[in-house]
Amino acid sequence: MSASANSATSATSPSLPVLAVTLGDPAGIGPEIVARTLADPETAAVGRGIAVGDAAVLRRALAVCGLDGVRVNAIGAPGEARFEPGSIDVLDLGIVTGDLAWGEVSAEAGRSAVAAIETATRAALDGEVDGIVTAPINKEAIWAAGSQHLGHTEMLGELTGAAHFDTMFVVRGLKIFFTTRHVALRKALDQITEERVADSIRHALTALRVFGHDEPRLAVAAINPHGGEGGHFGDEEITALRPAVEKAAAEGHGVYGPIPADSVFHQGLAGRYDGVLSHFHDQGHIPAKTVDFDGTVSVTVGLPILRTSVDHGTAFDIAGTGKASPGTMAAAFRAAADFSRFTDRIRAAYGTGARP
Repeated sequence: MSASANSATSATSPSLPVLAVTLGDPAGIGPEIVARTLADPETAAVGRGIAVGDAAVLRRALAVCGLDGVRVNAIGAPGEARFEPGSIDVLDLGIVTGDLAWGEVSAEAGRSAVAAIETATRAALDGEVDGIVTAPINKEAIWAAGSQHLGHTEMLGELTGAAHFDTMFVVRGLKIFFTTRHVALRKALDQITEERVADSIRHALTALRVFGHDEPRLAVAAINPHGGEGGHFGDEEITALRPAVEKAAAEGHGVYGPIPADSVFHQGLAGRYDGVLSHFHDQGHIPAKTVDFDGTVSVTVGLPILRTSVDHGTAFDIAGTGKASPGTMAAAFRAAADFSRFTDRIRAAYGTGARP
């Protein structure tokens, strides 16, 4: 049964999705942006949020943000949430009970961050919540706590038993995918092969269908200036991109390109395409964040659960000052609330996953 049918006493509509929102690293800005987001009545109008982390950390964040009038309701399970105006329900982990130094790496903070991810993921797999929204974690902190994962996405992949997972950016309705991600640009170019691009096209088309595009239109970005000018400015378009696009098109898919990268994102935002496949980290990040930094949401596709996230770090330099903007967290929450209607599609496409 969907978490939307949760029987907890609620001052908000019981038809709204229930979303688990992790606090992220307790020493970073995550608790602050979660506090501001979940305390905002506009958030409650689209979804019912449950913070996941330490009640003491959330209380400190509320004080830093000047939200002393907001109550914290510590709970032991999602079904105990009340969703009352003027309060935030928090699935209390009880790991951090005192004050941590703001902006500093610590194993204690790492343990709390990891436990929040594990708890939220388990709730989503068990159908107690409709999706999860994650605040930023610090890699050094989770490593200090003993985690072997490179970051959030890899951890979620293992927790859910996902065979393959990708990042999908969503900005003003356009969905952006990546052939490669966190590698040096020189290495990324070496990884651009016809086979890898064809796989990325296939995964992107699946994600577009899962998230509501029954007849998806996917543009494949070029890599070189002017699309390589027939090989004069580089031959990746000839050797890798075009063959992969032509193969997909021949199979009846709406795949187009390669289209010069200085035009394709504009065309996508104008509505010509539903998604754009970019090929290296900054090729997709720069246009999305330039158009709408706060409104760019990261969605992990390939998991059997819905997961959205902010696409920024812990900002240790301003943590504890109350200056952090909650814009990206609010956008991630709204996106999860919107995408929760695709929960059945997500499970059907990506499996039921493993129970951690």
